[in-house]
Amino acid sequence: MKKTLLLNYGLLIILTVTTAFLSNYTSITNVAVNLILVASAFKFIIVAFQFMELKKANAFWKVSVIVVLFLIITPILLLINNS
Repeated sequence: MKKTLLLNYGLLIILTVTTAFLSNYTSITNVAVNLILVASAFKFIIVAFQFMELKKANAFWKVSVIVVLFLIITPILLLINNS
């Protein structure tokens, strides 16, 4: 149990540092924005399933959270890539 918490916490720190690095040290391109959005989606899933204990919830809630995240992120990525 503690190993998974530490692993998830470490992964969240790595994703946060990566996001900060991408936003500060690269010119803001579509690729950088896409990577930042994907990293944010992964962070959201880790927090929702591990720390909000969604992994113990009904399958409906698991699927609905992932679908809503997909419905939010996908149009943003499409709009960024088309501009």
